[in-house]
Amino acid sequence: MSALPPSVERIELDELVCWRVQVGDGTLLVAQQGAQILHYQQGTQAPIIWLSEQARYQRGQSVRGGAPVCWPWFGGLTRNPAAVQAMHSNPASAPAHGNVRGLDWQLLGIDQHDGAVTLQFAFDSRKHPLPDWPHAAELQLDIRLDQQLHLELRSRNLGTQPLVLSQALHTYFAVSDIRDVRVHGLDGCRYIETLEDWQERQQQGALGFTGETDRIYLDTPTRLSIVDPGWQRRILLDARGSRSAVLWNPWIDKAKRLSQFAEDAWQRMLCIETANIWDDCVTLAPGASHSLCLSLSSEPL
Repeated sequence: MSALPPSVERIELDELVCWRVQVGDGTLLVAQQGAQILHYQQGTQAPIIWLSEQARYQRGQSVRGGAPVCWPWFGGLTRNPAAVQAMHSNPASAPAHGNVRGLDWQLLGIDQHDGAVTLQFAFDSRKHPLPDWPHAAELQLDIRLDQQLHLELRSRNLGTQPLVLSQALHTYFAVSDIRDVRVHGLDGCRYIETLEDWQERQQQGALGFTGETDRIYLDTPTRLSIVDPGWQRRILLDARGSRSAVLWNPWIDKAKRLSQFAEDAWQRMLCIETANIWDDCVTLAPGASHSLCLSLSSEPL
């Protein structure tokens, strides 16, 4: 029996326009707001990308879970390097993770070729100026589904002065139990322990989880993996244009304070945020561009 051809369907979830894509046994759901991936799953296995059971689909508000785009800065702006803060006229009032997560992007096109589907979204700050960020830039996210999921986030400086930014693909991964999984590929990497006075430390061996985690890893390799014995799988993250990553899980106490987040949801998710942050920030000369790329797949243990 031949496989069904790729399909793309426009749907609405509450206030948000979304796109549902099917390629082979892979399914993908993307919201046009923020060009945010909400769901990715291969076949009958558990989803690879986690979406909160309490997610709300409201205009102007990022959906909890999926893969929000953090741009043109990551995290709290005042924690960014001075050059990134200098792009903003009032860093102390800037929202965390930039502005584009809660804004509508333009759908440039949907391409079906060689059994794959690519969605192209763009955000242009000339057409939609960002508050207190007076710069001309274009952001494009290409989302390609074939046997894997591929993301390419391209930033282009359309202004006449250098542009400095930090950014991340804030990806939430689904896991069977955070207490049992390990992240491989970080051995020997420097990291910033944000929960203990932002001290710089060095990773020893694979990373396991026994409490709240919020670390900025530096000089990261091109491949990281999540080993999940409970679901007998390994999730592979292959990155380009990135030398930094954030690993985050709120654990018990912080989970109680998060919006769109069940009190026990910390057990079922892990964020690995493929990034350009800290000493990996991006400086773009006028007319220059930068691509941050991530490919996701899974394999059995």
